[in-house]
Amino acid sequence: MRSILFLPLFSLVAASVGAAEAPATFKVSEFTFARPTGWEWVETTSSMRKAQLKVSSEDKKTSAEVVFFHFGAGQGGDTKANVDRWFSQFQEPRDKLNPKTEETKAGGRKITYVSAEGTYMDGPPFGQKTPRPGYALMGAIIESEEGNVFVKFTGPSALAKSSQSAFRKMVEGAK
Repeated sequence: MRSILFLPLFSLVAASVGAAEAPATFKVSEFTFARPTGWEWVETTSSMRKAQLKVSSEDKKTSAEVVFFHFGAGQGGDTKANVDRWFSQFQEPRDKLNPKTEETKAGGRKITYVSAEGTYMDGPPFGQKTPRPGYALMGAIIESEEGNVFVKFTGPSALAKSSQSAFRKMVEGAK
């Protein structure tokens, strides 16, 4: 009898713990970001990643990842080096990626947005890569004296396009 009562209680506690691990807001460096509605909190898969989110399509058949990086003041390379590196993560040459770079300001900070579409070479920096045709990258580099914050969204092109507004709102709304 005790174990029968324990199981529902355990399930309730486990659900509460899971909910506590999915913050509505989170910090990366000095910035606090609001997680867009429907975007899932994911435990980071590397110590280099400061936060990680999963974005699923409405039918849940495809998903994308959003990763936040911060390496500290003077670390992680400048904006141009990162833009070039992001574009080089595609199989096709840069001129075939429909590459876009846009600079803007929000909250007194310079933000550089990057986008590209093609065959994304998914995988760790020095490891085996998996080609992902029909993928897009949306990136944002938020400049800061405490070190730039790099936000990178990678996933199917249609999902990236439908998520662009939420992505920009999240980046520009960072406090």
